Amino acid sequence: MSDLDDRTADRGAGTDLTESGPARGTWSPAGPVRDVPTPAGPARDAATPVGPSGTPAPDGPARAPIAIGPRAAAGARADVEGERKWAVGPRRGVGDPVKALLHRHRELCERAVDPLEIAAGLEAHGVTDRTAARFRHRDVFSLAEELYARVPRTAGPRPTTALPAPRIRAGWALLTLLPGALGAATVAGLRVTHGHPRLMVAFGGLLALALATGATLRHGPLAGPPGTRAWRTALGTRTWRITLGTRACTFWLLGYALVGDGLLHAVLTGGPDAPPTGAPHGPWPTATAPVLALLAACAPAAWSAHLLAAGARRRLVGSRGLGDFTAAARPLLYGAFALFLGALTALLALCGTVLHEPVAFPQALTLGALLLLARLLTAHRHRRAPALALGAAAAAETTALALPLAGRLPGCAFLATPVETLTGAWGEAAVPALACGTAALALLWHAGRTLTRAAAHAPSGAPE
Repeated sequence: MSDLDDRTADRGAGTDLTESGPARGTWSPAGPVRDVPTPAGPARDAATPVGPSGTPAPDGPARAPIAIGPRAAAGARADVEGERKWAVGPRRGVGDPVKALLHRHRELCERAVDPLEIAAGLEAHGVTDRTAARFRHRDVFSLAEELYARVPRTAGPRPTTALPAPRIRAGWALLTLLPGALGAATVAGLRVTHGHPRLMVAFGGLLALALATGATLRHGPLAGPPGTRAWRTALGTRTWRITLGTRACTFWLLGYALVGDGLLHAVLTGGPDAPPTGAPHGPWPTATAPVLALLAACAPAAWSAHLLAAGARRRLVGSRGLGDFTAAARPLLYGAFALFLGALTALLALCGTVLHEPVAFPQALTLGALLLLARLLTAHRHRRAPALALGAAAAAETTALALPLAGRLPGCAFLATPVETLTGAWGEAAVPALACGTAALALLWHAGRTLTRAAAHAPSGAPE
């Protein structure tokens, strides 16, 4: 008896096989025949008829064979085979979404040495806890554990650390001192020269400082991710525009720190009446102490970035989940940020004492904090937020200079009222302090959400 028959027999006695499914055909010398019901006759005796296959015939009305054609017989056999496959064939299961995710990130899963590295890579590709819930997991780390367990691995020894800790190299350590040294030499040259040689010293110093600062930002902890240099990126792409926009805003902010307060004072008092001379007491008074301190702060900025990267790598290895890493990385980020601010404060005091200039701590500290946070985010593959923050600060300073000039037009005196009110209460230094301070606070909040994620410190992280 076939499997279909076994399943049908379990339905109970008195059930007609032919009435519960497709008709079953038999063969006769005249051709294929099929059982069809005939009018009910008298009850049978105790002797039970035996069918052609040797099995007892089912109870019920007597059947009479009729001949059918070959085509109908083939249809009957197909119906029987279809019913048999449907009844006893294996049930098809639902697709495995985790398997599809595994194929998509197979390289990441095969390279990882622990589930946390896979979780960091998934987080960098936009997989969140809500996404993991669609894979029937409570969070990203639980999903990463399943991916890690399902990847076949070799029997070779596993490395003891998931990520190599960044090393201290003499090259970038000495390179970070170059902007401060060139800045001091330029300031000294401006103090002892006059006239045309003074302009040559200023131009040469600015060119050397630009090259030295660019080299510092391309090597060491402050270096951005590979492939983000403007001259290596296709012209007109989004990355190219963001990079050049960020550099332009940075140059503007540093230039405003040098001559911005003096220029704003001259604009508010009816000037400027003469071009700048570069002297501290000229028509546009220059503030060399804050700029020199910011140039010298490249070294503490690089060391703060190194401490953050090294500490994050160690915690990435020792953590047992993404939440544990975030809780451990947040105080590390704030500690590195506070360390830089302390070093910048000391450099400002030192430069002010040596140059005998008043030091504007609020605007210099806020600008230094803004530049550090912007560079940290850029180095960890987050370029859009720094570009927006730097652009907003530069736009605010530009507006502060433009409104008093626009207020000189007939009937537009009201445009200069906001700037005059602010500077009258807090001085010209309030403009850069407010602009850079607001942008720095926004970046600090953003860095607290992004730089404390494992994806920001994993080599598999993707740029935004």
